Amino acid sequence: MSDSTTDTATPAALTDDDRRRIKSSLLRYQVLAWITGLWLLLLVAEMILKYGYGNDALPFVPFVHGWVYFIYVVLTVDLGIKVRWSAWTIVGTAIAGTIPLLSFYVEHIRAKQVKRDFLSEPAPVAAGGSTA
Repeated sequence: MSDSTTDTATPAALTDDDRRRIKSSLLRYQVLAWITGLWLLLLVAEMILKYGYGNDALPFVPFVHGWVYFIYVVLTVDLGIKVRWSAWTIVGTAIAGTIPLLSFYVEHIRAKQVKRDFLSEPAPVAAGGSTA
């Protein structure tokens, strides 16, 4: 994971409208990260059934997972652009949706980073000009 201080926008320069857009983009990303992770686990189960036991009971799962993953990638890029992640951070975050259970962990790390860097209230400035 990359250092958030080198590949994100400057939080102090954000307006309330920017913060609102980042917050809604983050929520969309989080929801799709979880949905992608769940469909990926279902895809693993489908593959075990199909190739391990010859049971083709869930033939719709690969198709649905593919579309869910595509939407996840779009929303990852959307969030990455809004918070100005580096291309490597966006690609790494998108790839997390292809490895079972990793999307849950990466979603947690990215959400924590975005909330800390962009959605937390700025520290008040004391009379002397330094932060409290």
